[in-house]
Amino acid sequence: MVALIDELEAKGLVERRPAADDRRKNVVALTDPGRETLARALRATEEAEREFLARLSAGDAATFRRLLRVVADGAAT
Repeated sequence: MVALIDELEAKGLVERRPAADDRRKNVVALTDPGRETLARALRATEEAEREFLARLSAGDAATFRRLLRVVADGAAT
């Protein structure tokens, strides 16, 4: 996890700040470029999902999403 945060920090996407309640801890916060990158990524994800599910009816798309959640939840246990 530290390596991932180090990489994001090096790219200017997050910053570490001392926690207000315990200066031994760090709080990781998105920077403005980090928020912009996250927003672009979310838009790209939504567009990819729309394209992927475009041939399904709204009901079938909802069923597909629900079934994927069931599979993903089962894989996590």
